Amino acid sequence: MIAVLDRTASLGIATELGEVFAAAFAGEEHSDATHFATDQLPTHAGRDDFRLVAARDESVLGFAYGVTGWPGQWWSDRIAAAIPAELAAEWIGGHFEVVELAVIPEAQGRGLGAALMTALMDGLPHRKALLTTYVDDRAAPRLYRRLGWQVLVPDLGWGSALYGLDTGVLHGE
Repeated sequence: MIAVLDRTASLGIATELGEVFAAAFAGEEHSDATHFATDQLPTHAGRDDFRLVAARDESVLGFAYGVTGWPGQWWSDRIAAAIPAELAAEWIGGHFEVVELAVIPEAQGRGLGAALMTALMDGLPHRKALLTTYVDDRAAPRLYRRLGWQVLVPDLGWGSALYGLDTGVLHGE
């Protein structure tokens, strides 16, 4: 049910992934399916260590993807500017950046998000992983905490919290 897709396969279903993205984030300002499929996903697919996992039955129910983050990239630089320098030095650069987790509303609440995140993180060589999510108490932040992610910065100043995962801890290092 969950498959790891390479760049080519991911871009081959970009329109379908965009529809899942738009459905999952309906009503939020960044929920444009076309922008996701033609700009966001292709940009990230060209980055180091792009990895996408998708859950499908007759159609895609959800997906998660990430890339290796480096200084000089928009997201890494934005986060580095918003957090203490020592935290940035410890976490930013060569980290795995979880870019998106999206599950269609009809499939939410059944453990699919957790399964996608577990599959996405499985076997990654990165020592650290980062993501941003909502500051308020809703399903996504609760999911990440259940999966072992720590709140590094509870509010970055634009309604997002920064979460980190020391993947070495997951692998008994």
